[in-house]
Amino acid sequence: MATPPSLHDDADAVPQPPTRSRPGLAARLWHRDLAHYPATGPRMAYLAIVVVTTVVLYYMLYIQYAVATSIIAHFHMTYSYFIWVSVIGNAVGAFASLAAGLADRWGRANMVVYGLLIAGLLVLFGLPNASSKGTYLVLFTLVSFIEGVVLVATPALIRDFSPQLGRATAMGYWTMGPVIGSLVVTTVTSHTLDTASWQDELRYSGASGLVVFVIALFALRELSPALRDQIMVSLRDRTLIEARAKGMDPQAVQQGHWRQMLRLDVVGSAFAISVFLLLYFAAVGNFVVYFATVFGYTEQRANAVANWYWAANAIALVVAGLLSDRLRVRKPFMVVGALGSIVVTAAFAMRATHPGTDYYTFAWLFVGIGVFAGLAYAPWMASFTETVERHNPAGTATGLAIWGWIIRAVVAVSAAFIPVLVTAVTPLVDHGHEVAAAQVQAAPALAVVGAHQELFAELGKYPPTAIPPDLTARAVREVGPADLAVVQKAQPQLQLLREHGPQVQKAVKDGPGQWRTWWWVCVGGQVLFLPFIFVMSGRWSPRKAKQDDEEHRLAVDREMAALTAERA
Repeated sequence: MATPPSLHDDADAVPQPPTRSRPGLAARLWHRDLAHYPATGPRMAYLAIVVVTTVVLYYMLYIQYAVATSIIAHFHMTYSYFIWVSVIGNAVGAFASLAAGLADRWGRANMVVYGLLIAGLLVLFGLPNASSKGTYLVLFTLVSFIEGVVLVATPALIRDFSPQLGRATAMGYWTMGPVIGSLVVTTVTSHTLDTASWQDELRYSGASGLVVFVIALFALRELSPALRDQIMVSLRDRTLIEARAKGMDPQAVQQGHWRQMLRLDVVGSAFAISVFLLLYFAAVGNFVVYFATVFGYTEQRANAVANWYWAANAIALVVAGLLSDRLRVRKPFMVVGALGSIVVTAAFAMRATHPGTDYYTFAWLFVGIGVFAGLAYAPWMASFTETVERHNPAGTATGLAIWGWIIRAVVAVSAAFIPVLVTAVTPLVDHGHEVAAAQVQAAPALAVVGAHQELFAELGKYPPTAIPPDLTARAVREVGPADLAVVQKAQPQLQLLREHGPQVQKAVKDGPGQWRTWWWVCVGGQVLFLPFIFVMSGRWSPRKAKQDDEEHRLAVDREMAALTAERA
């Protein structure tokens, strides 16, 4: 754990501001600063609001992926177009995360509250009523912009309200936001898609977002800059933190954030966790498509099997955070989580080419992946904020903005790269369903053609109106008028099968192997995560971490004694 620098400005020498009248409602809904560090009850309430806000935001963002095939069919999109909706949205979200580095100036809570309002309105009224795929792209990009901002502001608030000895638990709850958001998506859709449209699914999420907005609007607060721009190791530091804040010049700690944060331990570890989460990003964006095209799952069944991943991951995040705080270390959890995730993800990759793999095999693999990923991620989030604090606690929003930009950029690149590597998915999504339907509808005609292949090969050499009379007579004689009529009636389906059938058939054959390659890429990202653990802040040994805590407690006692003596 980091030990904060000593600030000995004399609080009694600072003129106190004049007493002001109680601000009006409008002012209170914008100026949310707390002059004192909150007691445990209010602090837990603020943390809970931030976590619930994160859950509902990711519910609104991820819902489109759970109904991807329905959206593609409704707007007559190609699969490539739908992928680019995600790519553009994440690219915009990346730069929104950089912009959110201004959160220290505009207020982190305001970005969360009013961002939630805008996102809720877009998802409730905008996306379900989009008139074209172009309009849908624009509206989803706006939702992604909001997500990029909130991605930075919410963990910054979590950091502010959680001392280092408790940070991993708090971050565990925050990281549950995207995971529980995904779980809500798959749970709701797996239980309602048989009676609800994709527009209804979006409206459910948008309405929930507005409900949480109303709660956050009146209840969410944040620490004043003087309080949050310090390192707080434990709740015992509260009195010292507030005493220092009275003598701090807010402008003195607001300089050079970007230069301070552009370091290997910040940028490198942010990139490492981004590639570690490649499988998570694929799960959010492609599990429905993967299981539909490779294993023939419906949207509901694909979302149901993903529930095992999200549920296990959510539980593991909280348990890992609690254990990490209790033992006062982060790095051992990251190593164990990464190694376990590598092993189970590799097992999952190898099942891609086994079409007979049953539902519960995937379910248990997802439980393993979810548990180990949670074991790594919650302690990583705590360690990352502590690494940022090591450079400058006032630069928390800037450090998280860099992380937000990198993670969104990795999502955009990976989303764009999947169709390039997994080429089979495009023909299967674009034409797989209609080819399958055409095969069923044209089955009688295909049987007739199959029985007279040589004859129909000859007939196919001519336009329908230019078939030689002797060939026509031969067809009537060998096939019969009734069967010829069956083949004639099925010409639209037969034409579709001629145009797209071979491509779809090849995709069915190649798809599993291509997906397996991508899952191995995800394993590679997890391997790359390991070396960057060593550059982050924090101890490996619980015993040494406990010694640091004792030394910090003594330093706080000495500084408090010095402040008391100065004021005496």
